[in-house]
Amino acid sequence: MNADVLPLPAHPTIALLQTSSLVNVVHGELERMILSGRLASGEKLTELTLAAQLGISRGPLREAFRMLEEAGLVRITKNRGVFVRDISVGEAVEIFDLRAAMDELVGRKLAENITAPQLKEIRGMVDAMEKAVKDKDAYHYHLLNLKFHDRLVELAGNSKLAEIYRKLIKELSLFRRLNLEDGWLMPISAAEHRLIVKAIASGDADAAGKAMFEHVMDSKARTIEHNLRPQSRTPATAPAGAVSTPKTTRSPIAQDQ
Repeated sequence: MNADVLPLPAHPTIALLQTSSLVNVVHGELERMILSGRLASGEKLTELTLAAQLGISRGPLREAFRMLEEAGLVRITKNRGVFVRDISVGEAVEIFDLRAAMDELVGRKLAENITAPQLKEIRGMVDAMEKAVKDKDAYHYHLLNLKFHDRLVELAGNSKLAEIYRKLIKELSLFRRLNLEDGWLMPISAAEHRLIVKAIASGDADAAGKAMFEHVMDSKARTIEHNLRPQSRTPATAPAGAVSTPKTTRSPIAQDQ
């Protein structure tokens, strides 16, 4: 390049796209950190620390904070800062109720419209979940569980429902006290997912809707029971009489976040 020729400044549109892309990347990384539990519920997010950790300036970070607030994952308090939201038991229960109604609709739609390749796909997901149970891999079971339910909603073909559903699931993921840490619950949860697929495959909309509705309501019941559990009780210990195979209806299952 000729030394006398100065480089042109970035076009305003290009600069805007570059900034926007960076904000999206930062937003995605912070969301991942929150949903994985790396940034815990109630934790204060310090601009200086996160900017240094991510190697960015504070501008994109602040914009990412605003996006996270809109998504319901953080709260921004004037003169105090930014905090990861802490979902209360009452709010989690409300989310479960709304999700149950949405999942019932999803089950009915899939029973009526699912294709053979799609049915094979969700059966494969349950196979993978059952393998995670055998391996006692709660972490990957949880990820597969989220993927299974998200895929069912996606297959239902209602984009607005999927958008609302995913927001609710992210909020519920903040309620991390009640997940699949109780290892004895994983086989019960996996069996419930197998029953859901069976109901969808039957083509019976009523049965599929009921299976998905009760799946969520049982999770809600587990949430309430877990919160009433005395702190002295060991979470990994199954209650007396617990079995690994659920009843056909209203069996206790692990929370599906």
